[in-house]
Amino acid sequence: MATGRTTTVKTERKWHIIDADGKVLGRVASQAARILQGKHKAGWVPFLDQGDHVIIINAARVRLTGNKEEQKLYRYHSGYEGGLREERAKIVRQKDPTRLVEEAVRGMLPKTKLGNAMYRKLKVYKSGDHPHAAQKPAALEVA
Repeated sequence: MATGRTTTVKTERKWHIIDADGKVLGRVASQAARILQGKHKAGWVPFLDQGDHVIIINAARVRLTGNKEEQKLYRYHSGYEGGLREERAKIVRQKDPTRLVEEAVRGMLPKTKLGNAMYRKLKVYKSGDHPHAAQKPAALEVA
């Protein structure tokens, strides 16, 4: 018989930092998504947010392979009729280089409220400076 009690799981959240300088976008994003979801922990379950915080620095210098710089399209819709806008990755990098990394990681997370909570733990900076030194982030290497 159920007693109606709920148990809360206390998760230790660590901070990780990834330097994206010269690294391939997809590899950086998949590593970050894995850490945000908590899949690197032994007690991972898909219905709990047990992930850690991730800081990605040097997002402006992330590398796109092949012809993606010229051919990859980023689409968004204004909500109005005929409001579909498309931009090439080259233009997106010039306007807001953090958007490349943010959208890549966002696409690898669950499309639920839980995925939104995971995404909020991602911090992306276009240069090497970040205001999270007090959290003592551990460096992560991306292959």
